[in-house]
Amino acid sequence: MRPSIPPMTAALAILACTSPDKNANVDSPAAATARASTAATMPSADPAFHPEWSKAAVIYEVNVRQYTPQGTFAALQTHLPRLKALGVDVLWLMPVQPIGVKNRKGKLGSYYAISDYTAINPEYGTERDFKAFVDAAHQQGLRVILDWVANHTAHDHEWVTARPTYHERRSDGSLINARDNEGKETDWTDVAELDYRNGELRRTMIDEMRWWVDRFGLDGFRCDVAGGVPMDFWVEARTALKAVRPDLFLLAEAETSEMHAAFDMTYGWELHHLLNAIAQGKDSTPSLDRYFAKQDSVYGRGAYRMYFTSNHDENSWQGSELERMGANHVPAFVLSATVQNSMPLLYTGQEVSMRKRLRFFEKDTVEWNGPSLASFYRSLFELKHQQPALANGPWGGAQATLQTDGGSRVYAFTRTKDASTVLVAVNFGDRAVSANYRSLTVPGTYTDWFSKAAISLVADGTLDIPAHGYRVLVRN
Repeated sequence: MRPSIPPMTAALAILACTSPDKNANVDSPAAATARASTAATMPSADPAFHPEWSKAAVIYEVNVRQYTPQGTFAALQTHLPRLKALGVDVLWLMPVQPIGVKNRKGKLGSYYAISDYTAINPEYGTERDFKAFVDAAHQQGLRVILDWVANHTAHDHEWVTARPTYHERRSDGSLINARDNEGKETDWTDVAELDYRNGELRRTMIDEMRWWVDRFGLDGFRCDVAGGVPMDFWVEARTALKAVRPDLFLLAEAETSEMHAAFDMTYGWELHHLLNAIAQGKDSTPSLDRYFAKQDSVYGRGAYRMYFTSNHDENSWQGSELERMGANHVPAFVLSATVQNSMPLLYTGQEVSMRKRLRFFEKDTVEWNGPSLASFYRSLFELKHQQPALANGPWGGAQATLQTDGGSRVYAFTRTKDASTVLVAVNFGDRAVSANYRSLTVPGTYTDWFSKAAISLVADGTLDIPAHGYRVLVRN
């Protein structure tokens, strides 16, 4: 048995040996071996790194402004029973703090241009309203995490004038636009970059985060542009916040494996872009094997990866999943929800087939009268909750490709954990396929999760998969 390394000790050790070049794209064989070794010893490989409640959790992103005509916490609260019934476990709220006025984009401004970290946007309600919402969510058994924008502030945040050393500045004293995850200055002219070389800023930022945990009982944070903030700050923040809330959960808007020294979960952008390409016929399913091999090497089995077909950025700037993927958004989500390491994300309105791009800087209420996909998503989430093979991170089962002759639009795999085995097959093609498979390692009697029909699978057999469709089979 490998000796256990305390998570924070391991985090600091990994930071000490991490390359500072975040933009490197090509690994030498030695570097690839080193990264695989690092993945195996990442703190996230230890189940104790993650809160127990997140073991089989599903996450749902809430766009508070656009969720209801009122755009308030009180109106949003009425949706909690429906969200509970949908089967989601974690509500990620986009930022709820006041939005800056100076250099504001559009009429209402960006949610991510925060003018006061420890205040509530009056458009959404009051502190009392927010506390009532969080308490009601907890009563439903839901967890609530808040979008945290540590990388930058609005230009009229009080720190700009009261604490001028908190922000990065040019030689003439002017503010610098926020940088992205790669350290490049952006065209986000409504926000200014913070300077984490300032130790007082670091302490203050952690205090601001703790204010929300102490005052409202939040369960964690989704950290915006997390890669733009020094990694050692996030380790400091995790240590401080876990001291007061041991079961805190942290999601990074970043994709590098190093983020797992402090974060439970990172974004799966690469898979998302690959699924877009496959859905559009610009790539093929053999690329999935290459992707998963790379992920297993770089991230190991312990890291949570957030996989999705939409989120607030993708919807507003790239289009809805129906616009980007067409009918193939369905098999894409099945795959996103069931592959190794995945915690699936559902975005506001996906459960009613929302087609429109929600405007980012204006009021643009979700139309809740679209064709319902609630039963489809609910069934997938129930599958995840009930099958140990599909548990998150270190708790889930290993993934093995099931070889078929279905062609470059079909992909199949199994995941097994103890007595739990799930077989998933997806078809991104325009025609139904009868795919011959071989070397199924766990033959036997299965149940089709969606139709509930029994099916006997031998080691070498055939699977019928509908066009733009899927089969999910659970071993009895």
